[in-house]
Amino acid sequence: MKIRRYTDIEVEGLGAKIRQARKADGRSVEILAGEAEMSRSYWHDIEAERIRDALPEDTLRKIERVLGVDLGAKFDD
Repeated sequence: MKIRRYTDIEVEGLGAKIRQARKADGRSVEILAGEAEMSRSYWHDIEAERIRDALPEDTLRKIERVLGVDLGAKFDD
């Protein structure tokens, strides 16, 4: 039997960290968003921290993967 646990954590300034890493990367939002399998507008919403509830962890990990960075979001397990 599977049991699912949902845990939210607060990461201050995450949108700004993503924006800074994107600018350092040099590729366009269109390219990065495509590689992360999301729309350009969703990427911008994430950077502006205009996400309704919480950013899914798998989305954050895709962003980290395409940017080649660790944004420091750690869950206590």
